[in-house]
Amino acid sequence: MDTFHWFGSTAQLVLRIVLILAIAIIIERSLRFFIGKFMRQSAQLLNVDQTRYVFFKHVTTAFIYIIAIILIIYSIPRFRTLAVSLFAGAGIFAAIIGFASQAAFANIISGVFMVISRPFKVGDTIELIGLTSGVVEDITLRHTVIRNYENKRIVVPNSKMSSEIIINFNLYDEMVRRYVDFSVDYNSDIDLVMKIMKEECEKHPLCIDARTELDKLEGRPKVEVRLIGFGESELKFRAYACAQNPGDAFELHTQLNVTIKKRFDADGISIPFPQRVISYRNEKEADSDKTT
Repeated sequence: MDTFHWFGSTAQLVLRIVLILAIAIIIERSLRFFIGKFMRQSAQLLNVDQTRYVFFKHVTTAFIYIIAIILIIYSIPRFRTLAVSLFAGAGIFAAIIGFASQAAFANIISGVFMVISRPFKVGDTIELIGLTSGVVEDITLRHTVIRNYENKRIVVPNSKMSSEIIINFNLYDEMVRRYVDFSVDYNSDIDLVMKIMKEECEKHPLCIDARTELDKLEGRPKVEVRLIGFGESELKFRAYACAQNPGDAFELHTQLNVTIKKRFDADGISIPFPQRVISYRNEKEADSDKTT
């Protein structure tokens, strides 16, 4: 009878644990589905930032499973006794847990502050100085996921994100002013070089007009080209072309490199290469210098 009673109580306990986990999974999946659906509709219809919804989805998932774990512990008599003993020594236990979880709590707090202050959001193109660059895909309780331009996912702890200098290409204004730099030979016609660079930039379909009405009244060009410096064997020119967003700016820059170089070749403008003049003396001249 004791054996049957033990099996019966154990079966009830296992069934209770499975039921708690099943309910937790169903609630978690349902909430993630509805939050995701609401997030997509809001983003499409109202142009609402998805970052807070994504972070809220992760917080909800963590909260549901924490409640499930607490219920499971409470349903097991031995674990319940252990939990009471641990709470009795809560001061020491909290100190140990707090010391061991400093990094985890730092990441969680950093994630909360990032969602509130919004230095970047899901979908933004960012660059961590000296580390990586790409598009923000997700902000979880612990880390931020960045998809770089090789389609690789870079996982960065939130505490690292909050302490690094971040360049956000989408904050407030996505427009990018791209520098198009070329160096030409000193014998080149300066006016012709500037004319070619200006024409090629202005006629490119991805180059936008970022001038204000005042700029237009003052007669400022859509694309400005300037002589910015003198090298050892070259004149350095720079065109200031604007694009709608970082992706267009990259395409604009790479395509202008091709079209401007072709125009230079057609008009006889050469791009210089380093030149050195080496002088040497023969052995007789060196010996005569020594005797004198």
